[in-house]
Amino acid sequence: MGYNIVFFGPPAAGKGTQAKIIESKYGFKQLSTGDMLRAQVAEGTELGVRAKKIMDAGGLVSDDIVIGMIEDNMNRNPDAKGFIFDGFPRTNAQAQALDLMLAKRDEKIDLVLELDVDYNALIERVEIRAAKEGRSDDTVEALKNRLDQYRDYSSLILPYYQIQGPVHKIDGMKSIDDVTQQIENILGPLL
Repeated sequence: MGYNIVFFGPPAAGKGTQAKIIESKYGFKQLSTGDMLRAQVAEGTELGVRAKKIMDAGGLVSDDIVIGMIEDNMNRNPDAKGFIFDGFPRTNAQAQALDLMLAKRDEKIDLVLELDVDYNALIERVEIRAAKEGRSDDTVEALKNRLDQYRDYSSLILPYYQIQGPVHKIDGMKSIDDVTQQIENILGPLL
């Protein structure tokens, strides 16, 4: 039975960086819904074909497709010590569907982490990164839109988890090493 973590935080907060550190140190597997969707589409799986049709039509991929992809990825990684859910769930319905899927596996969400960051500092960080790397997806406007989306869905979903137990806030404005240490201070004693 694995150990399951839901990891919240706005875009550019460093969730991906921290998830990779947890993966390598503890043997977890990060499940990023965006990455999974792109991989399923690229592989041409049945779920990927269904998702591509929806995305090509400008729609949102349904919860059952996303849960199916998560379950498929969990099944593909039987040796993982646990899973880090990154970018999912975004609604109470998704959280409930995830809980049901995990319950069928005799598992549950064991830990909820939230990277707490200053949005203005994130915007400055992206401006600097965009200037250095010339990334077209790193525009301030795009980030502001993504931050607004995160603020909207996190304000609805975080209370769902707060009812079930503590949501551990991590000061995401510290250095990468300091953020990692905060996470390890919470995670280490639980494993």
